Amino acid sequence: MRILVTDGMDKTALAKLRENGHEVVEQFYAPEELGKALRDFDVCVVRSATKVRANIIDEAKGGKLKLVIRGGVGVDNIDVKYAEDNGITVKNTPRASSNSVAELALAHMLSCSRYISIAGHTMREDKWEKKAYGKGIEIEGKTLGIIGFGRIGQALGRKAKALGMEVIAEDIYHVPGIEEQMGMKYVELDELLARADFISLHTPSLNGVKLIRKENIDKMKDGVVFVNTSRGDNVDEDDLLEALNSGKIRAAGLDVYANEPASNKALYSHPNVSCTPHIGAATKEAQQRIGMEIVDIIESFGK
Repeated sequence: MRILVTDGMDKTALAKLRENGHEVVEQFYAPEELGKALRDFDVCVVRSATKVRANIIDEAKGGKLKLVIRGGVGVDNIDVKYAEDNGITVKNTPRASSNSVAELALAHMLSCSRYISIAGHTMREDKWEKKAYGKGIEIEGKTLGIIGFGRIGQALGRKAKALGMEVIAEDIYHVPGIEEQMGMKYVELDELLARADFISLHTPSLNGVKLIRKENIDKMKDGVVFVNTSRGDNVDEDDLLEALNSGKIRAAGLDVYANEPASNKALYSHPNVSCTPHIGAATKEAQQRIGMEIVDIIESFGK
């Protein structure tokens, strides 16, 4: 098959595809050029940067395209139903990056607890702010509320339990037997917001619904730590910033933003924000797993 890789892919996986006899083209196309280009490819592999929307699918009609693969968990950058209604299969790699994202969420929790981000920044400015940043908190014995208890949420929950945290979770789907297996508890959202010392968000894009907004922030404990490694459009950034300024939210760990590259400088430069540029799945190990999962999808497609 002829395969277009628009946003990069693990080199070992690329070599494997070519070894298996496929033609692989690595090239990013601007949105106005992508649809026409896709007519000449059987498969398109994307990550976050490339958006496969209905208008692009329309432009690709009549060509060879029959499979779109998202290298990652969410598929909100692809109009999945429209693609499938037009005979194009959409796949993703939900297992490959779960651990990497969970580890980053945990890293942000620790960074927020101990002022790691801002303390390191001030040291690079030749400041010794030991007194200012010597008022951290421990995570052991605290309650972690995980909103969205899929693969990533479960991976984070296991790590948090190992570090002595109590874990509660909210999800529309309850995994049978996991409460006993992990020693955690499913609760309703309002209870989670009221009980959690740390809240980590792991939901897909909610189609413009701001789950973390003033109404729900007001239900949180004073001094809660909030972490988002899911989707930036699930958070009202103005309401989050207001809560950080007031102290309602002690600190926030952010890997995703309403606009990317991030444009809300008041938020990402806030002294109580630990921030990263959407690198949740950006580990060597995760990229290798994603690449090989993509190879498996392509080789099994149509069999």
